[in-house]
Amino acid sequence: MRPTINVVAAALLLPLGAAQNTTSSTNTTTSTSEAILSSGEVSLGDWADAYAKAAALVAQLTNEEKITIITGGSVSSVNWTALEFKDGTQSVQGMAVYGSTSRTSLTETGYDYVTGFAESSALAMTWDKTLMYDQLKAVALEFYGKGFQVTNGPTSQPLGRTPWGGRLVETLGQDPYLNGIGFGIGAKAFSDAGIVAGGKHFLLNEQETNRQASGSDSDLAPYSSVADDKTMHETYLWSFYDGVKGGMGAVMCAMTKVNGTLSCENEDLLQGLLKTELGFPGLVFPDVGGQTNAFESANGGLDYGSSTYWTNATLQAGIDNGTFTQARLDDMAVRNVIGYFKVGLDNGTQPEYVGSDAYVDVRGNHSTIVRTNGAASLVLLKNTNNALPLSKPKSMALFGSHAGPVMAGPNYYFSVQGSGPTYEGHLAGGSGSGQTSFPYLITPQQALTTKASLDGTMIRWILNNTYTSSTDSGSGGFGGMTGNTTSGTAPSGNGTAPSLSKRAGGAAIAGLSGGTSLTQDIPDYATGAEVCMVFINALSGEGADRTELRNTDQDDLVSTVAENCNNTIVVVNTVGARLLDAWIENDNITAVVYGGLVGQESGNSLADVLYGDVNPSGRLPHTIAKNESDYNVEICETAVCNFTEGNYIDYRYFDKYNVTPRYEFGYGLSYTTFDYSDLTVNITNSTALASTYPTGGLAVGGKTDLWDEVISASVTVANNGTVDGNEVSQLYVEYPTAADQPVRQLRGFERTLISSGSSATVTFSVRRRDVSFWDVAAQEWAIASGNYVFSVGASSRDLRVSQTVTVGT
Repeated sequence: MRPTINVVAAALLLPLGAAQNTTSSTNTTTSTSEAILSSGEVSLGDWADAYAKAAALVAQLTNEEKITIITGGSVSSVNWTALEFKDGTQSVQGMAVYGSTSRTSLTETGYDYVTGFAESSALAMTWDKTLMYDQLKAVALEFYGKGFQVTNGPTSQPLGRTPWGGRLVETLGQDPYLNGIGFGIGAKAFSDAGIVAGGKHFLLNEQETNRQASGSDSDLAPYSSVADDKTMHETYLWSFYDGVKGGMGAVMCAMTKVNGTLSCENEDLLQGLLKTELGFPGLVFPDVGGQTNAFESANGGLDYGSSTYWTNATLQAGIDNGTFTQARLDDMAVRNVIGYFKVGLDNGTQPEYVGSDAYVDVRGNHSTIVRTNGAASLVLLKNTNNALPLSKPKSMALFGSHAGPVMAGPNYYFSVQGSGPTYEGHLAGGSGSGQTSFPYLITPQQALTTKASLDGTMIRWILNNTYTSSTDSGSGGFGGMTGNTTSGTAPSGNGTAPSLSKRAGGAAIAGLSGGTSLTQDIPDYATGAEVCMVFINALSGEGADRTELRNTDQDDLVSTVAENCNNTIVVVNTVGARLLDAWIENDNITAVVYGGLVGQESGNSLADVLYGDVNPSGRLPHTIAKNESDYNVEICETAVCNFTEGNYIDYRYFDKYNVTPRYEFGYGLSYTTFDYSDLTVNITNSTALASTYPTGGLAVGGKTDLWDEVISASVTVANNGTVDGNEVSQLYVEYPTAADQPVRQLRGFERTLISSGSSATVTFSVRRRDVSFWDVAAQEWAIASGNYVFSVGASSRDLRVSQTVTVGT
C-alpha cells in the first residue's frame, strides 16, 4: 500500500526555519529538542519536500498508529506498508531480514536470482569513484527489484582500527578519507536507485570479540569503546559526514557501547553527533540486541525499534508522566517515513516485495560490472623479470585449494559465529552480513583452463594446500586422495603422512616433464612448469575476529612450489591485511597479485589481469606489515577498550613511528610506468581560509561551508611505458604543527586512463573540511595558520611532487 498525503496537515509540524548559525557542535549531553526536525535547527535543503510529505502523513496518525510505524508495522488508515529492511552491499543476501519484526532475532533466508558482487573491501581497492557508484547502484537496483525499501548498508565501519578485526571484508578501507568518499558515493547510489541507504555501524564498532552480552564472558560484553573527542571526529565520525551529505536516510547503531553507554541508547552519540552536528534527518535503527530499554533508547535517539519495549501503553504513559514527549514521538515517526519519500518510493513504480525463492531475476547486465570491477581492484604487488602479463605459456601448474571449487558450493551456510581462518575452495565472497549469494562462481582453475585450451597451454593442478602422493601402491596419486581432512591435509595414496620436498632442478623448461604419467605431487608438478601459480586466501566474518594474519600450510605451499619452480606467481584473496614475509623475498617468486573477495566473476577478473587484457591498477586500502608486531592495535579482551592510539592507525601509525611496511597504503604496480610533474596548488577561496571556524549554517551533512572548495591542485601524469593503463594519483596533505595531525593524510585520489606515450592533467578539489582539524576547546572544525604541504604520487610513501601553501599569517 502507498500512503495518502494531506500536505496541509504538515503545518502541525512546520514551519522549518532557516538554519541557525551556531558557533559550535557538541559532544556533550544534548537536549532532544535540538535534534527534532520540526525545530528548524537544520536546513533540510533537498530533504524539505520529503519532510513536508512525512510530516503530513504523521499528522494524520493517532499516537498508537505512530507507535505502530516506529516498531515496523503497517497502518491501513493512511495506506502505509511497513518498510522491508535487509543486509548487504554485495547484493540481496546478507541474512538478517527485518521489517515488521521486533528486530530481536535473525531470519535466515538468502535470495536467488541475484548477482554475487565483490565485497566492499575489494571495491575500495579500485580507488575509482565511477566504478564504486556503478556497482553500488546496481546493488541497490537489485534490492529495489525484490521489493525492499531499506538496505543495511553501505558499511563504513568497522573502519579497521586493528587488522585482526573480523568484519573488515565489509568495510570501505582503513583510511577515513578513502572510506568516506566510498561511503558517500554508496549513499548517493542507493538513493538514486530508489533505496533508503542504512549506513552502519555507528560508532566505534571495531571488533567482534565481546560485542554481545552473552556466553561465559557476558560480564565483558558488550564492550565499551572509549575514544577522545579529537579521535572520534577526525577518524571515526569523518566518513559519516560523507554518508549523511550523500543522502543516507537511515543509520544502524551498533550492539556495543561508546564511552560507557549502549550505542543505540546514547544521547551524546545519536542526538548530539549524528542528528545535531551532522544534521542527519533520517531514522536510526538498532543492530540486533542494540535496544534494551524503552525510554533510554527513545530519548537517546533510536527511531525504529522493538514493540517489546515500545508498547502503546508504555510510551503513552511516558508522555503523560513526562518521561517521554509528544514531540519526540512525532519526530520518530517522521524520521521513519522521510527517507521513503526522499528516494521517491511513493511514486508507485517499485515492484512488490517477494520472498527469497520467487523467480524474480534482477541481475540485468551486472555480471559485466562484477568482472570489470574485480579486475580493476586487483593489486599487482610484485612483478620481476616481466613475469606478467602471461603470453601463451607452454605449460602451467596450479596449486592450492583456493584455485578451484569447494566440494559443495558455490555458497556456504550462513553463520554469525565467525569464519575462517582460510577457506578450502575459491574464496570470492564473505560471511555473516557480508554473505554473497552466488548464482555461479567462476574459479581461477576454470578461467585459466579455458584460456589454456585456446592457447595450447598444457595445464595441471593440485587443488589442495598440503597434498602429496606415492606411486608405491596401485591406489596412489589422485586415485588415493579421499578429500581434505579438517586440518586441510589430504592423505597420501598409501596412507603415509604427507611431506613437501624439493626436487632436483627447478628450472623452467618448455613442458612438464613426465607427460601424462608425471608423479602427482607438489614438487614434481612444480618442477619443469613454465609457470607455477599458487593460490592462497584468508577468511573471516561477522561473529569472531581473525586468529591469524598468515597461515603456515599456505605459506609452506608457496615456499615448496618456489623451491621447485623459478617462475612462481602467487595469487592472494583476503578479507584484510595478509602478511607475505614468509616468502615474498624469494627470487623464484616472480609476481604477486593481491585482492579482496571479488565476486562471481573472480576467475575471469583474475585471468584478465594475468594475461594483460586488463592492465592492473588496484591499490592497497590498508598497510601490509612485515610482521604482526608491526601493527599497533590488537583485539581488546577487556570490557573497556581504550582507543589510546588516537588517530594513529594503519599508515598514519607507520608514518609517525617510522615503521617500515612491506607494502604501504596506496601501493600498487602496473604493466606500464608513470611520471609526475608540474604540480600546481592554488587557493581558490582565500576568504573562507581567513576564518578559523566555519561560518555556514547547519544543514544536512554539517555546516554548509565545510563542503566548499578552498584549494585546487593539478598535476601532469605521463605514461612513459609501452601499454595503456590507469594510474591512481593520490594527494596527501601535511598540516602545520598547531593542528596536531598525522605526518600526512590522504585528501584526494583520481584513477585516470592514460594511453602509452601520452599524458593527462589530473585535478583535485580540496574542501574546507579536508584541511580542518577538530578544535576540542572550541568544539568546532578549525583551520590552523601555517604551511600546508601538498604532495602527489603513487602511494603514501611514493610521493613524486610537492608544493607548500601558506594559510593565514
